[in-house]
Amino acid sequence: MRPVIPLVTAALLFGLGAYGVLRRRNAVLVLMSVELMLNAVNLILVTGDTMRERVTGQIFALFVIVIAAAEVGVGLALVLRLFRLRQDIDIDQVALDDEPRAAAPSAEPVLAGPTGAPTLDGEQA
Repeated sequence: MRPVIPLVTAALLFGLGAYGVLRRRNAVLVLMSVELMLNAVNLILVTGDTMRERVTGQIFALFVIVIAAAEVGVGLALVLRLFRLRQDIDIDQVALDDEPRAAAPSAEPVLAGPTGAPTLDGEQA
């Protein structure tokens, strides 16, 4: 088989994955797009390995598979934590700055802790 077919297929897969990373808002779909890009890289590595008749491409492909597995584990843990905090996995709603968001004022009064600060009654704790 000619090496053009797998290389073009890998380029299409990588382009589709890049489009998914740039355009999707769902964090799980972004992770799937990253996996698609990594698999396209694997296809390029194995194709280049068959053209040169060496095993270095296959070894690098194994490393990419290990990295992809670790990425899935960490990525899904982050998505699960994001869902537990916000009840949504829309990545456009994630704050990337260090400033905390202003919390909505609650109807419940805040009581002081055991530091001796005044309580609601004005007495010392």
